[in-house]
Amino acid sequence: MNVPTSIRDVSHLEDLLSEPSAAAIDAVRRVKGDVMILGVAGKMGPTLARMARRALDAAGISGRVIGVSRFSAPDEQRALERHGIETVRCDLLDADSLARLPDASNVIFMAGRKFGSTGDESYTWAMNTYVPALVCQRYLTSRIVAFSTGNVYGLTPAGRGGSREEDSPSPVGEYAMSCLGRERLFEYFSRAHGTPVTILRLNYATEMRYGLLTDLAGRVLRREPIDVTMGYFNVIWQADANAMALAALPHSSSPPLVLNVAGPEELSVRATCSELGRLMGVEVSFTGDEAGDALLSNGARARALVGAPRVDAAQLLTWTADWTLRGGASLGKPTHFESRTGSF
Repeated sequence: MNVPTSIRDVSHLEDLLSEPSAAAIDAVRRVKGDVMILGVAGKMGPTLARMARRALDAAGISGRVIGVSRFSAPDEQRALERHGIETVRCDLLDADSLARLPDASNVIFMAGRKFGSTGDESYTWAMNTYVPALVCQRYLTSRIVAFSTGNVYGLTPAGRGGSREEDSPSPVGEYAMSCLGRERLFEYFSRAHGTPVTILRLNYATEMRYGLLTDLAGRVLRREPIDVTMGYFNVIWQADANAMALAALPHSSSPPLVLNVAGPEELSVRATCSELGRLMGVEVSFTGDEAGDALLSNGARARALVGAPRVDAAQLLTWTADWTLRGGASLGKPTHFESRTGSF
């Protein structure tokens, strides 16, 4: 990957976010067949779909990339189709509509709900547990990579490398509990029917328009005091998380393979904001004191198996500061990473 010093605009950004890694290209060559992405219209889905198309083309594979979503914004559907992705409108909660979806030998599951869970917990549970059960029944013979979250671990002491895949889950709050429920449903169907599955516990993907670094840079630029109570975090360039999802396809197994998808650095909120302030020429102020624990994941297993990130945290900080100073586009969706109660 040719890493630029600055990201010019949204078109340049989306080209970078959809550039496949060598591991992703090799993976689609090995698994062959079509790639279906369920929940394609979310924050990561569009660039993952484009990456899958680019990876198949680079591998010389003629398979289709099929993006499935309700597509409440028609522009999203048209944008995907311009890049060679077939689209299908479907409410995944509707079992009859789900049954009519085309077959696909490779399925990437991205559907789910986080924000808005507090006060509407039943819908979150329906999306995060009932939909996976329906999908597993529809695609019993497919290979499935399912996105989950590092929230299933709960908080872990800082400075010890982060939660590992073999650690017992300890979810805090209904969102995290429902995500563990999602994992358990994929595990059940995988064990019962031999469906090969990989579960990806993501923590945290970022790009210029959205993510933890974008949140912090915006607060720094607005000269808001930075609360450091949730004092540490992991972050990974969204393109690297996308590439790892594709690269995980041939490793799917029964029972499921579980992988943490996280950057290698354990970053400090205080140090990160100080560096963002330096890059943007802004004085930074802080409030609170760092707690001894945070939501941290150890991604060593995934890096060894499906490829190391191509972009490090230092480069992400440089890009984020530059983008923020220039008033680059934002999705306007804060991550609420600072929540220590599991309420979203």
